[in-house]
Amino acid sequence: MGKNLRLKASRAAKDMSQKQLADAVGVTRQTIIAIENGDYNPTIRLCIDICLTLGKTLDELFWEGTNDGQN
Repeated sequence: MGKNLRLKASRAAKDMSQKQLADAVGVTRQTIIAIENGDYNPTIRLCIDICLTLGKTLDELFWEGTNDGQN
């Protein structure tokens, strides 16, 4: 699992800190850091909560497509 740069970019686009996102979805800042760094595989419930908070779909933030952009 690689870094989740799409999550980091989406969070930044909403002008949210890691702490603010963590508070919004009920986890610690360290959990958000671990997800962004690819060190933690979040539960589907947490993925959904993050997507709802950032206004994104699961595919947009968590689906790992191929290098050619196809899913």
